[in-house]
Amino acid sequence: MTEEEEATPQEEATAEEAPKEETPAEAAPVKEEAPAEAEAISEAEAIRQRFLISAAPHLKSWYSTSKIMYLVVAALLFPTAAAVYFFGFYALTVCAVAIVSAVATEWAVKKLRGRPFIMDGSAVLTGLLLALILPPTLPLWMVAIGAIFSIAIVKEAFGGLGFNIFNPALGGRAFLMACWLAATTTLVAPMGFTWDAVTTATPLGLSFVPPADTGTLYWNLFLGNIGGSLGETSVLAILIGGGILLAVGIISWHIPVTYIGTVALLTLIWPGQDPLFHVMAGGVMLGAFFMATDYVTSPITIKGKIIFGIGCGLVTVIVRILGGMPEGVCFSILLMNALTPLIDRYTMTKTLGLKSLKRASSEG
Repeated sequence: MTEEEEATPQEEATAEEAPKEETPAEAAPVKEEAPAEAEAISEAEAIRQRFLISAAPHLKSWYSTSKIMYLVVAALLFPTAAAVYFFGFYALTVCAVAIVSAVATEWAVKKLRGRPFIMDGSAVLTGLLLALILPPTLPLWMVAIGAIFSIAIVKEAFGGLGFNIFNPALGGRAFLMACWLAATTTLVAPMGFTWDAVTTATPLGLSFVPPADTGTLYWNLFLGNIGGSLGETSVLAILIGGGILLAVGIISWHIPVTYIGTVALLTLIWPGQDPLFHVMAGGVMLGAFFMATDYVTSPITIKGKIIFGIGCGLVTVIVRILGGMPEGVCFSILLMNALTPLIDRYTMTKTLGLKSLKRASSEG
């Protein structure tokens, strides 16, 4: 062996410890399918983004919650204007106090619950509706208490907008009637922009003396020149506002038509009753167009809406004729609000094929 071929023991150990260099052939094979997998993942992600699975409803609409609320408020400006015209500037003060109290209460309750306050118009609508179903001369502190109860108890105590069982404005009105019955049932004759209020009976009261000419009575009821709550006296103003809501698709005809039609039919066949008077007097028109049609507290199916409207009309007539109170609109709508979940349950459209599937599973 030559000197060049000889190696020391240290060199041999070093040679053994040194890692062998891998040849390109011996190197780990690179996954050729990696680009294909990445492409498939990106395509799957694109499909997932395109078809996101989220909670219903999936239909897109120009109408958002706030737009719907403010459109209803805009429609209520017609009954509000009639109230100011017939009952003076104090009617405007009642509306302002109710709205400010409702909005402030919702803000305070949201802060206490740790929830964000969103000015979606629902509190404004509740305050305005409450004001329009109150007497023209009700003390402002009672108006504020009614608005606070409507928002804090009837609405927010149940979870807020979309979770309340009863119409908040009607709940506030019922609370005020339970606490101060005399004040909430004392009405005044139209006084214009003067401060000289003259107490009068509601057209539905036993002490109400109708004019000798029924045509004059119907005309006064149509225009609003008669005693009553702020927003319920002028049928003309209510029809204009309700017609706008129907025209833009905010409400459907099912509840208003069945409600008013039931009242008219029952009083037509009831001895001694005037159907036209019962439809135009009191709060039937305002309740049918603006309160019974509330999205949250009324049924969602067409069949359910018809049942709801018939029930409201039936209870209204029973309270008016057989009950101890002259007006039954408030309690009729609140009662049907309580029955709305039951109505929805039994009028909901059945899923196609669900019956056959249940039958097959029970037979198997």
